[in-house]
Amino acid sequence: MTTTTPYAAAAADRSRTHTWHSRPEPTPEILGMSGLEILQACIKGALPEASIMSTLGFRLVEAEEGFVVFEGDPGDHLLNPMGTVHGGFLATLLDSALGSAVMSRLPAATTYTTVQLGAHMIRPVLAQTPTLRCEGTALHVGRTTATAEARVVGAEDGKLYAHGTTTCVVLRP
Repeated sequence: MTTTTPYAAAAADRSRTHTWHSRPEPTPEILGMSGLEILQACIKGALPEASIMSTLGFRLVEAEEGFVVFEGDPGDHLLNPMGTVHGGFLATLLDSALGSAVMSRLPAATTYTTVQLGAHMIRPVLAQTPTLRCEGTALHVGRTTATAEARVVGAEDGKLYAHGTTTCVVLRP
């Protein structure tokens, strides 16, 4: 019995590996850092980046109070059955920028978690789409809740690919 596949065989199978560093234990020094200080330490390599970043291929490149920038590289390892980059890549990029924008305004020992994520995909992302830039801005950071907005644009051409909003719960010690 012979089996056939409904697709043409690729030139060669591909593989992708990545390496990440475990999150450090929350030492008194880390617990004493503000959200912005933690984000900036990640950019400098003094603290490890979140492991989801190496898994999906994006990175934090800028952080200041209330504003962050991530950059991500699409590729064929992120394709959905339709042959475009899975929307989950854009949603994760948005969620990272939105949450980090909120985090950048939190004092030491205060955390957050996303309770609502709204994402609007404007145009398809293809495997060969150049680097994407996601800018997140905190709009409101209160005692118990926070909101933020973000946009994913082409790093080279500025074309809008997606935008989104979040509501986060602020978890104070």
